[in-house]
Amino acid sequence: MILETCHQTWADEADCERAAQALAGTPPIRDACITLHGTLGVGKTTFVRHLLRALGVQGRIRSPSYAIVEPHELPDCPDLGIWHFDFYRFGDPREWEDAGFRDLFASPGLKLVEWPDKAEGLLPQPDLALVLDLQADGLRRVTWQAGTARGRELLQPLRSLQDHRH
Repeated sequence: MILETCHQTWADEADCERAAQALAGTPPIRDACITLHGTLGVGKTTFVRHLLRALGVQGRIRSPSYAIVEPHELPDCPDLGIWHFDFYRFGDPREWEDAGFRDLFASPGLKLVEWPDKAEGLLPQPDLALVLDLQADGLRRVTWQAGTARGRELLQPLRSLQDHRH
C-alpha cells in the first residue's frame, strides 16, 4: 500500500548523497524498513553506502550480495542494529527461517533491503520504498513511496529535494 509519493531526479552521485543525508537526519530512520528497487548498477548499493556514512557508520561498507545480510553499528549507539540485505541471490524461502531473518526484521533497528521482490511474501510492509530508474540520458528518475506513517515522516526531508517537473 502506497500512502504518499515523492519524485526526484538525480543527475549525479552528489544528488544521491544529498538524499541520503536528508534521510539520515530524520529520527524515524533508526527503526525503519526501506526497500530499494531497480536494475543492476542503477545505484541501490551506492545509496545505501551514502546513507550509512551519513548515519555515522565507520569502516568498510561491503555489499551483502553473497552474504545476503551485512550488519552495521553506529559508534554512538552500538545497541541499535542496522542490517543491509541483498536478496539478489536468495532463492529458497527456508533460508528465511534458517538464517533468522524473521527475528531480524522483528527487532528494532534499520533494515535496508535490496531486491525485495526475491523475498516477496516474507518481508514486512516497508516504511519507505526507493525506486531507481536509469534514463537514456544517464539521469536517475527516483520515486520514494511511503507505505506507513513512519514512511510519511521519512518523506518530509526528501520533499525539499523533490523534482517538480514530474
